[in-house]
Amino acid sequence: MNPSPPPGKRPLRVALVGAPGRMGQAIEACAKREPDAYEIALRLGREDFTGLERADVVIDFSAPAATAPVLAACAAAGKPLVLGTTGHSASEREGIAAASRMIPIVFAANFSVGVNTLFWLTRQAARMLGPTFDLEVIETHHRLKKDAPSGTARRLVEILAEARGLGDSADARHGREGLVGARTAGEIGGHAVRGGDVVGEHTVLFADLGERVELVHRATNRETFAAGALRAAAWLVGRSPALYDMEDVLGLRSTPADGHSL
Repeated sequence: MNPSPPPGKRPLRVALVGAPGRMGQAIEACAKREPDAYEIALRLGREDFTGLERADVVIDFSAPAATAPVLAACAAAGKPLVLGTTGHSASEREGIAAASRMIPIVFAANFSVGVNTLFWLTRQAARMLGPTFDLEVIETHHRLKKDAPSGTARRLVEILAEARGLGDSADARHGREGLVGARTAGEIGGHAVRGGDVVGEHTVLFADLGERVELVHRATNRETFAAGALRAAAWLVGRSPALYDMEDVLGLRSTPADGHSL
């Protein structure tokens, strides 16, 4: 979490969209433990944004269908947005990118400090191990999760494709069934497991002849995501309009944070 603000400085005022949800409750509980640093000033529905002027920043972990109205309200009010919803369509992602030209947005598949370290390590490992290693991503989540693969798993596949220089030629295989044939040179496998109350587990597998390397992150509660979202909110206030992610927030990029594209 962030250190407490200097004496005399008021807490960061957060407008929370989707407060009744699992992540909304975790963010509120996290903020309550640091009342000198954070205040949940508004609890907003997916369409009613009355009073948004009273907030310094908006955090939304509700649902993809709510993203467009949230973006419109934030742009109209000039409020920075921390967006943690996953499962957007291509057109919805285009809308996020367009809004980031008007307001600063932190949009991340995962707000955990550990997961974003996993992103960085995955990129480095893919570059160091080279093209002879086969690439697989396995993710496990609770039975109630609606989208598959997870946003974090999608991001890991994107990072692997970028690190290998595959671009659009990457052959992303989400699950396999039947006579699928041998792996292609650009194949990146993805597998989604659903069950029980698993908060989140992601494994990146690098397999070559005679050896393999595995990078694993396991989340045991949602507090790590909530703490990261609040940290991102504090970092975002005062930034220039652009599209940022948690690697920007954590200073994990080798170049200055100027935003990125979807």
